[in-house]
Amino acid sequence: MSEKLTTVDFGASNAFGSHLFQVEIPAARNRSVVITEDYGYRGLEGGVPSGEERVILTRATWSAIADTARREFNDRLKAAKILTGRWHTGINLVDRLLGKELCILAWAAEMAGDDKIPIICSKWAALRPEERWWLFTMTVAEAGLPCDTQRGWRRALFYALSDGEKPSPRRKRPRPVELDLFSLPLFMDSK
Repeated sequence: MSEKLTTVDFGASNAFGSHLFQVEIPAARNRSVVITEDYGYRGLEGGVPSGEERVILTRATWSAIADTARREFNDRLKAAKILTGRWHTGINLVDRLLGKELCILAWAAEMAGDDKIPIICSKWAALRPEERWWLFTMTVAEAGLPCDTQRGWRRALFYALSDGEKPSPRRKRPRPVELDLFSLPLFMDSK
């Protein structure tokens, strides 16, 4: 009989040594929010640090993106029948894959003005999770630390997600569930 997965906050495994992300939200409203990748057991082995800060956001920027991330993550956690989360002061634990997606949103918004953040949030929400994971991998390889705000992929994320106008509000259509990653819709039988 398999054990039921217990999670905390945003889908983070409750097991000791799990690879996850931490979002530290200070109680003081004038302090920055810090997103850190914690490598868990993998940390401190073979030259891998125990954790790395990925992004430091002003509280105003965090407040502007936090609700978008919470809604997106909770929708996916509900679909997977995992307890949902909410942001609170202190350390928030985030599943490894959701943490990667959060970094993409934070990196794109970190240098944005108030007028660009709604555009960034809507374009980020339109990306598929796999696209966000790929963007994280490309970005972290060359510009994944807090001091890298104006370098390479990190800078490109801002331009890619902030370009254009805020789309008109409309109901989000659910994405169809893919049964097989290697099948193409072109070859499926239509009935």
